[in-house]
Amino acid sequence: MNASTTTTLRRPLGLWLGLALLALVAIVLATACGDDDDAAPEETPPATEQPAAEPTAEARAEATAEQEAEDGRLGQLRANASEFEYRVGTFGGTLTFATISDPLTFNLAIANDASSGGVLGYLFEGLTEVSWLTNEVEPSLAESWENSSDGLSWTFRLRQDVRWHDGEPFTAQDVAFTFNQIIYNDDIPATSRATFTYRFLDEAGEWQTARMSVDVIDDYTVRFVLPVPFAPFLRAMGTPIYPKHILEQAVVDGVFAETWGIETPPAEIIGTGPFTIETYEPGRRVVLKRNPNYWLTDEEGERLPYLDSVVHVIVPDIEAELASFRSGESDLYGVPGKEFAELYPFQQEENFTIHRRGPGFGTTFLAFNQNPGTNPETGEPYVAPEKLVWFQSTQFRKAVSHAINRDAIIEGVFDGLGYPQWASISPSAGDFHNPEVRRYEYDPETAGSILDELGWKDENGDGFREDGDGNPIVFTIVTNEENSIRTEVLALIREDLHAIGINASVEALPFGDIVTQLTATYDWEGVIIGLTGGTEPHGGINVWHSSEPLHLWNPNQSEPATEWEAEVDRLYIEGSQDLDPESRVQHYHRAQAIAAENLPLIYTVLAERLSAVRNVFGNTTPTLYGLFDVRYVYRLDE
Repeated sequence: MNASTTTTLRRPLGLWLGLALLALVAIVLATACGDDDDAAPEETPPATEQPAAEPTAEARAEATAEQEAEDGRLGQLRANASEFEYRVGTFGGTLTFATISDPLTFNLAIANDASSGGVLGYLFEGLTEVSWLTNEVEPSLAESWENSSDGLSWTFRLRQDVRWHDGEPFTAQDVAFTFNQIIYNDDIPATSRATFTYRFLDEAGEWQTARMSVDVIDDYTVRFVLPVPFAPFLRAMGTPIYPKHILEQAVVDGVFAETWGIETPPAEIIGTGPFTIETYEPGRRVVLKRNPNYWLTDEEGERLPYLDSVVHVIVPDIEAELASFRSGESDLYGVPGKEFAELYPFQQEENFTIHRRGPGFGTTFLAFNQNPGTNPETGEPYVAPEKLVWFQSTQFRKAVSHAINRDAIIEGVFDGLGYPQWASISPSAGDFHNPEVRRYEYDPETAGSILDELGWKDENGDGFREDGDGNPIVFTIVTNEENSIRTEVLALIREDLHAIGINASVEALPFGDIVTQLTATYDWEGVIIGLTGGTEPHGGINVWHSSEPLHLWNPNQSEPATEWEAEVDRLYIEGSQDLDPESRVQHYHRAQAIAAENLPLIYTVLAERLSAVRNVFGNTTPTLYGLFDVRYVYRLDE
């Protein structure tokens, strides 16, 4: 047995600044499933693409200078983390920030949006957590663990000083309940089930699935036995644990999915975390109050957190977020690039600092609906047949990618503070990022040539193309109306598509409506949306495995619809089971390359991570992974 214990540095709970700004949580449940067993139609033979021009010496020098500057910034962020030490703080005060979305549920086990997770992350904890300083796994509700040499058996020893918010003790029974009765309950749309569904090839070469066993050894010891090795297992153990004594009856009665809805009195939402929900006023604010009996203490033995409360002020749009920050109402602000130049001169006068922290982990992309299923209630296809043919054409998607002027998005929307994105994993994820994937440089001529070879031409002279059957190439792309960054990106992409003869219309909808379209009704054509990201690629299994609900373009497949999807499935499975770090990286590099060749998600740009923080807080420092742990933050002006 190999014992493994670590220090007590912590990650910020639910407060990765700037991440929720552009994000749809990458773990999303499906509440409806159509007939998606059909194979994709044959692709049109590949068009010949023009080679990209060699960059000039001036362009190469500029790129080198930009990379050196970025390397310097990242080096400073690493130095900040290594030099940081917590100080004993003072109690009292409030941390306030504005957000553009209400939570959609108080049931974190089935939450499918960043807004809900952003609130509930203060209430619930896992056995482990990841340091906001080092990105290393550290103890949380478990104080230590042991594992067998083959990585299949893991025994966790739990803290004995943890109480639920209602005073009941936290025990191994809660851990077993969370996994066996919630996550592994097929009648509950648990968002973390995909993480703990293990896949392997049987003797006949067929993929099988299995689950780990979770057994109580005693009140404070729990053992997990896995069917196959799982490289990110310790990170996955950050999955929130839920109270058996509160929720078991709802599971037994079959009403868990309706439990802890947004109308539930906040006092009934019971976790172990450093804060509880004091009040929720829809459309106005969520107030979190300090848990006076929280288990973590500072160096002097005083119970954390230091803050009395954390307040989420709910505002209608990003512009209102900025106004809230400039007025002093809020203390934190994820700065869009286009506002950096406006805000920068006021740092001293308005007592805040803007931290630059490299390319974001979250993504912004264009996707087309390739779901061949039908609505089970109406019998109508999710996507009109002629449009399904367009969207399933890889050549069409390549033409679209060549048509998008990413540099114009970076300049026009992010004021130059962004990066073209080609790979599905951000450069900030380190070695897991593949910098060598195929790129689709802005080239309207190549885009037009690809469409010409598909036989899609403007036959009637109205400026827009028709397909080979005479159908006008027209469709709608939606995005969420609260996010002006996405609406601006969408407006530019619409112009780019019009320039190559594609008649794309645009529509802005409430965020909750888009989540419903993507994960339940499937009645959409194109979408500009984003997903959260991170340093562990397996966090994207719900996106990249064909059987999963956030495989947006064609979710919940019983069998992979294409050969390339089957290959990505295999790579993500084998990558999760490979315990050799260097070999693991190669699996995900290959998966990114395949995704870039087939473009189910057409990536646009990665925003620079820009975080504005009022200069009134102690125990903060900018790092690659966060700005602070909210439990240790204290106000210097109280």
